[in-house]
Amino acid sequence: MSKIVSLSLAALVTVSLVSCGGDKKTGTPAPSVTPSASTSSTPVTSSTPTVAPTTSEQPVQRTKAQLTRALLVLADLPSGLSVVPEDPSDAGLKPFSSKDAKCKTLVQYLNADAAPGSTASVSRSFSAGQEGPDIDYGLDAMGEAKKVAALQSAYKAAVNSCRKVTLKVPGQGTSSMGVEEISAPKLGEHPFAFRMTGLSGPQEGSEATAALAGVNDVILSVFIYAGQPGELDGAMKLAVDKAKKVLGTKSGT
Repeated sequence: MSKIVSLSLAALVTVSLVSCGGDKKTGTPAPSVTPSASTSSTPVTSSTPTVAPTTSEQPVQRTKAQLTRALLVLADLPSGLSVVPEDPSDAGLKPFSSKDAKCKTLVQYLNADAAPGSTASVSRSFSAGQEGPDIDYGLDAMGEAKKVAALQSAYKAAVNSCRKVTLKVPGQGTSSMGVEEISAPKLGEHPFAFRMTGLSGPQEGSEATAALAGVNDVILSVFIYAGQPGELDGAMKLAVDKAKKVLGTKSGT
């Protein structure tokens, strides 16, 4: 979510659709994202849902430059991936919707450009081309570990309250996307993960997985579109390891 990374899941899906329409790779296996270097990422949430108030604990001031140094770079990842340039036209996109009132909060999170209450947000996306995967890493500075935990809890509740949402793909129509919580990699603080599966429309049969975890006062997110089993775990390990190394941590998990 980069905005709970700087790209939301919606932006990630859009990026993956664009890459699928590009040059086709022939005979090139998709790279597997397995731990080989350290790294970190952050999630995307909406500006509408509220987060629990801060405590007397002194907030940690993070800069965008500091968060950027904690993001994975191409050299940290397996060969076969390339950086996806940011597209200014993605800002403000709200491709997710639902008529179910129980999905209101989740829709707000999925359409968000930044985590609610965050003081700085960064993200970086990578793609392996048509075969995938497409991966988005994000980091959002929340100031306090308690704010990170509160946001994680709110996001988890939003996912478990909603069974499906509608995704509008420009020029292709709409797809119904099933939503379900899945087992999260045991990395970082308060790890949480979910899956979105295309049930109908142009995205029928597609799958995107996401994992969020805290690294002290920073929330890290990883989103994978068209990935293989086990890739979320590898991607999260790289992201969390690097985030802890660069940002430091007051308490381990």
